[in-house]
Amino acid sequence: MPDQAWSRFCQALEKAGEVVLSGPDTPLDRAEGYRYLARLTREMLYSCLDNADPDFPRFHELDLVKIGADNPDNVYLSANIRGDRTYRITGTRGTIAYFSIGSKANRYAKDGTMASTGELSDADLTIAPDGTVEIIASAAEQSGNWLPLAPDSTGLVVRQTYLDRASEVPGSWHIEQIDGPAEPAGLTPEFLSKALGRAALSVHGTAATFAHWTRTFMARPNELPDFGQEMFQRAGGDPEIFYLHGYWTLRPGEAWVIETEVPDCPYWNFQLDNWWMESLDHRRKITVNKHTARLDDGRLTIVVAERDPGAGNWIDTCGHSSGTALLRWLGATDHPIPKCRVVPLEEIR
Repeated sequence: MPDQAWSRFCQALEKAGEVVLSGPDTPLDRAEGYRYLARLTREMLYSCLDNADPDFPRFHELDLVKIGADNPDNVYLSANIRGDRTYRITGTRGTIAYFSIGSKANRYAKDGTMASTGELSDADLTIAPDGTVEIIASAAEQSGNWLPLAPDSTGLVVRQTYLDRASEVPGSWHIEQIDGPAEPAGLTPEFLSKALGRAALSVHGTAATFAHWTRTFMARPNELPDFGQEMFQRAGGDPEIFYLHGYWTLRPGEAWVIETEVPDCPYWNFQLDNWWMESLDHRRKITVNKHTARLDDGRLTIVVAERDPGAGNWIDTCGHSSGTALLRWLGATDHPIPKCRVVPLEEIR
């Protein structure tokens, strides 16, 4: 059985390569596409095989994989759980600007969705005087910090968001199951077979989901419209965030200029991503947020271009001629839609 399971896993990964072949055929986009599949494979193997036991969960930082316009300002944590268990989550809040935790029904491998089954954010959180926090995740309502679970809940996602990385400190979090088995089950051939199957399906499903999103955005190039928030929430989005996704394409010497009013909200950011919806190299100028942006009388101007024009908030295309982008408004009651245009870079002053 393990031999057959491994063979099926390898064949399924080869099938997932068709997603890359369906995307753009430039050498850079293809190279990034296969790197994306490799990153997804590493992450799904860990999640489905080595950190899969919902009775003995561990929070895992998603620092080596980029999925669905990952936020460069975020520290993401995830853990596998079951909806019929009870979990105690303990830790410190830290000084980072924003914290949220959600329970999710992850069906990326089946239909490309990750529905929310419960949410808890800063606005709901009770913090002890010493800065520590205890959260109970369960189906039955609890006093204090309670994160609801549903029968189909499969995982937890923690978002910790920086405004200023130089001065803020994220929290530290631990999870334990408190009403299930006392000892972990050992490895069996049956578990291995199912785990490899889930991992391969998750790689293919995740890649196909966000390739479909990019093709949707391509219908309105060089815009940041509201494509409807339901699609983004169904895929695991934070209910506190209003998402403005887009697709951009530029010729050499062109710039994408984005102008918008900025709503009163605790956090917002803009980021540039590749065709596969991975944020670009964090070591380069690929994002701007509420803390780092320069505003002109409350108005934001972003210039996406191959080089810095010396005006506005420049975002580096990092050698790409096209890709995706995202503007997030977090906790805002007003959600401005930016005005966008493509102009010769030399005309920007």
